[in-house]
Amino acid sequence: MRRFFVAILFIVSCLQFASAQSSNTIDEIIAIVGKEIITKSDLEAEYATYAAQYNSMDNEDEARELILEHMMRQKLYIHQADLDSIEFTEQEVDARVNYQLNYWLSQVGGNSRVLEEAYHKTMDEIKKDMRDVVKNQMISERIQQDITANVTITPSEVKKFFDRIPYDSLPMIQPTYEFGHIVKIPPVSDEEVEAIKTRLNEFRERVLRGEKFSMLARLYSDDPGSASEGGELGFVERGTLYPEFEAVAFNLKSGEVSQIVKTKAGYHIIQMIERRGDKINVAHILLQPKPSTDEQVKAIEYLDSVRQVILSEKIEFSAAAKKFSDDMNKNSGGWCVNPYDNSYRFEKEAIETSTFATVSKLIPGEYSQPIAYVNEDGKMTYRIIYLRNKVAAHKPNLREDYDLIKNAALEDKKQKLVNDWLIEKVKVTNIKINEKYRDCSFVKEWGITQ
Repeated sequence: MRRFFVAILFIVSCLQFASAQSSNTIDEIIAIVGKEIITKSDLEAEYATYAAQYNSMDNEDEARELILEHMMRQKLYIHQADLDSIEFTEQEVDARVNYQLNYWLSQVGGNSRVLEEAYHKTMDEIKKDMRDVVKNQMISERIQQDITANVTITPSEVKKFFDRIPYDSLPMIQPTYEFGHIVKIPPVSDEEVEAIKTRLNEFRERVLRGEKFSMLARLYSDDPGSASEGGELGFVERGTLYPEFEAVAFNLKSGEVSQIVKTKAGYHIIQMIERRGDKINVAHILLQPKPSTDEQVKAIEYLDSVRQVILSEKIEFSAAAKKFSDDMNKNSGGWCVNPYDNSYRFEKEAIETSTFATVSKLIPGEYSQPIAYVNEDGKMTYRIIYLRNKVAAHKPNLREDYDLIKNAALEDKKQKLVNDWLIEKVKVTNIKINEKYRDCSFVKEWGITQ
């Protein structure tokens, strides 16, 4: 429970700025760590955010204790960073804040208004409130990285770690799949490209004559993430969008509509909606050239013949992918990579629905028939999928899940080292805790006496 809580608490901390401190909370000092102070309102603010994220609380006192332990750990890391003169530039902090904001925006279709409405703040205010939370997290990560930089683990240590876990306590591992694909991208004719450009120029002329850009985007744009929003992308900074897109978008004036812009996703026209400092909010209409029916049929026939060649000549999958595939991953064996953990193993939830419908029906070593596939750039392609391995739901074991267990054992070893470091630092650091909280289990573990 305690390790799980620590693992997720950063999410709570990142959202802390969205919580209002209770006006009824009497602000008193709970703890002092070096020069750092924790007040009751600090604790209640983090608790309120955690409670909002997890509706049911089995034990409120235990939750507050775990939150307080986490906060005191953070303060001790900050204190140590001050002693070690560890600093981060504004640019480094802003880069992490922007990364987090861009991730959140990607979860809501790039529409910043969703975040602004959720937190009742502008994007500038959200970003400002995030800076201290993110900076403290960066400090915490740096200190722990310094402590554990040279930690390694041996196979015998992995086995001892695993053997110590009671069988009944082992979590059930969901079914996983390892697969690759061979992709064929049907070519698009010059006539199709010209037709796309002609349509976009017609849309641009209609806007200049007074029609609403947003209405045309809703009706005709091929961008599923923004079409329903009238093509609006929300406020973004440089480095978020395609370079060719940004080069034009950031130079538009309010209300101005661009000429046609080509990116990997297709062809766009862009309208400037609003500029706020270094950020812009633009709308766009995307049209993606489609291959002709003949070219699609040829792609299917090509992949069907490739499949027959592989099976008849018994060509190893990675060699076949390198020889026949149009996808960039052919240079790394053709294997599909799970974007959530950069492994080759996928649980069902990490696989797109139509892909899972195909993968789940294959047996290891089997190739699918050619199927339609929309790639990362939104282009219509076709592919055959090869299933390398399928692991049924099971309790973890060293044979099938060694890497997973090894990572857990390594993290456990690192955590113990950090805890040992913490106990030693507590002895030489000015730490005081309010007597109301001295019965917390971690206070006794740390050896805090005042």
